[in-house]
Amino acid sequence: MQQQSHLTPSVHPPVDVRSWYQARTPEERRAAGEALRARVPLASHAVWQVREGRRAAISLLEEQSAVRVSELIPLRYKRMSANAFTFYRGTVLIMTEDLSHTPVTGVPVQCVGDAHIGNFGMFRSPSARLVFDVNDFDETTTGPWEWDIKRLACSVEICGRANGLRPKERHDAVMRCLRSYREHVAEYAEMDYLDAWYDHIDVAESLARYARTTGGKRNRTLQQAAEKAAKKDNDAAAAKLTYFDGRKLRFKSKPPELVPLSELQDYYYDLEALQARIDTLFEHYRHSLYEDRRHVLDLYHYQDTARKVVGVGSVGQRAWATILTGRDASDPLMIQMKEATHSVLEHYCGASPYATHGERVVQGQKLIQSTADILLGWSSFIGEDGRTRDYYVRQLWNGKGSIDLDDLDYLGLSDLSRLCARCLAHAHARTGDALAIAAYMGDDTEFDEAVAAFADSYADQTEADYEVFMNLIGIGALPCAR
Repeated sequence: MQQQSHLTPSVHPPVDVRSWYQARTPEERRAAGEALRARVPLASHAVWQVREGRRAAISLLEEQSAVRVSELIPLRYKRMSANAFTFYRGTVLIMTEDLSHTPVTGVPVQCVGDAHIGNFGMFRSPSARLVFDVNDFDETTTGPWEWDIKRLACSVEICGRANGLRPKERHDAVMRCLRSYREHVAEYAEMDYLDAWYDHIDVAESLARYARTTGGKRNRTLQQAAEKAAKKDNDAAAAKLTYFDGRKLRFKSKPPELVPLSELQDYYYDLEALQARIDTLFEHYRHSLYEDRRHVLDLYHYQDTARKVVGVGSVGQRAWATILTGRDASDPLMIQMKEATHSVLEHYCGASPYATHGERVVQGQKLIQSTADILLGWSSFIGEDGRTRDYYVRQLWNGKGSIDLDDLDYLGLSDLSRLCARCLAHAHARTGDALAIAAYMGDDTEFDEAVAAFADSYADQTEADYEVFMNLIGIGALPCAR
């Protein structure tokens, strides 16, 4: 018997981003944004009524888990159980369901889909500079811009609670985040399209600018993250995850987080068939690249593959790491191939127009991100159960640096939230109508105050849902690794 879904029907039909603004003058677009306030008042974004004991919300997690690698689900729940913030990071489906019942202006953008504060970070651009931007695109698709900024604002509040910040400090960090988003959308709205498109956040310049505003005091958390990111390259990935057996680089065995292909017989895989599927996956990925990038990839030679566990909310989705070498074993290239499934937004905003979910993720990333990995591509293969599985592919470590969220003080949370908000404003300005969004929000703090109030209430909701989640783990209704 098929399990009943707890999702509500689609309430926001698919929209064409370009159709919103291409037939209107700038003045008409500003006027349209201002006129939306009559239908969707700014203050209406503040409303959220906390509901206790939401067992149905946890059922949404179980529906997700049912289509993932079953032996990894206890690890997923373990990572989510650390505190209410890690729980929030893994519950984008629950929040999207909740957001579908909140006011929507109808101005579409390419949504990040899961724009919490942990899904932004540093990576190396093709010019070898560290930049800061969105770094998770599993849920990206066309949708309401409000959902992204609300998800980000809530994550700032919940992260602040998890780190023991005082209510005033948390509120101030959330307000700085929202102000940064509002002011940067307005700034991009007045820029030439290409200038807005090319804009990016250079990490070194941003850290220096923030230091000037605090009397020369450097943000220690962000500075340390930048220093670590600068060292995270293919050489470092190979040194940490592989060893040289005298002939080839082989993956180390660190189950369940890292399991070499040769050891997966313990999980009832037909290893010969699995290797054939990996080969097919890699070959199809190669054809998704531009010709010059295929040329670079073709210089490398296959060594080994392992199943890798990634993220918090992503645990249980199939992910593979492949190591290749170029000139010799001292010239490694580490590739990650991660499964792409339906975006949680698609149920509410309409199906993606792309042929596969791997392409949806990749094309969405290229639209949103200021500079994408040169080896970013997508692929598909037929899985062991006969179903087609979509993947997106990129370098595992390309100067990729995440922020240590567990020890963020007020300064760290405030600066990080402003950086994330600027990235989000840039993504929305690149892919939607910044003029209409800026005109709707206005130049005062009414929108900021409304979303900050929502963030505070929804943080209470998350803590209530987290309590239900932990109780279910406690009575054995949900499996959790020890």
